[in-house]
Amino acid sequence: MPRIRTAVFPVAGRGTRFLPATKAQPKEMLPIVDKPLIQYAVEEALEAGARKLVFITGASKRALEDHFDVDPELERALEQSGKTDQLDAIRNIVPSDATCLFVRQGRPLGLGHAVLCTREAVGDEPFFVHLADDLIHSDVPCLKQMADHHAEHGHSVLGVETVPMDQTRNYGVVAVEDEPSGAQRVTRIVEKPKPEDAPSNLAVVGRYILTPAIYDHLARTGKGAGGEIQLTDAIANLLADEPVHVLRFSGRRYDCGSKIGYLRATVEYALRHPELGENFRAYLQGVWER
Repeated sequence: MPRIRTAVFPVAGRGTRFLPATKAQPKEMLPIVDKPLIQYAVEEALEAGARKLVFITGASKRALEDHFDVDPELERALEQSGKTDQLDAIRNIVPSDATCLFVRQGRPLGLGHAVLCTREAVGDEPFFVHLADDLIHSDVPCLKQMADHHAEHGHSVLGVETVPMDQTRNYGVVAVEDEPSGAQRVTRIVEKPKPEDAPSNLAVVGRYILTPAIYDHLARTGKGAGGEIQLTDAIANLLADEPVHVLRFSGRRYDCGSKIGYLRATVEYALRHPELGENFRAYLQGVWER
């Protein structure tokens, strides 16, 4: 299969769970140690082979565009100060062979509508969808694991993990069956089901590879859970036309859409940080012993 070269980042949400921190800045710009969430997302997509980066934005999202733009004045100041490490850090956020496109979602009609807004930008090829709230730490980036699966089996691929049954109402949940190839095919997908209605406890967690056929289904999908156009509903309709696979990725996921998940990610990424980790671990040990 051809390499997937386009990644879509839905970043139009207002991040109300983090107010007042997100009153004037996008939630995707909240830092995990020294990089914003959206930069981790972009780095994962780049490592998986993406070179066209499509951001679905809304009001108050200008900081996202500025973050991925060139800042000659800042670069000049860092160069004159001899701060070469910091200069390299901001120059290498997006490589020269990658392109950033920004698409406006005029009305907040849901994740499915946000993805539909990218139809012209993506074109007629498979693409990644990456939700920056779901930060995944793994030796092999999650999207790269999914791209390898797609290269072997084709079709759309959903990143999934098992969750406690009492949490199914927070996710799109799938039922699957084994194929002779060793892949697992989705037989049913439901958005935010109650535990008693869930087809399993296998949840979709913010990583997708989708074929362009999804766009026709999104265009016909009405409002679903929460009164929004749900990507899950369009995928449910796609099942009738072509296979959709799941991949139980290897890695640890942090739900940075919640405050406790964000704090866990901050602590654990700080502990892994090559410059800060040792001192931070000693600090935490001191706090624990008080």
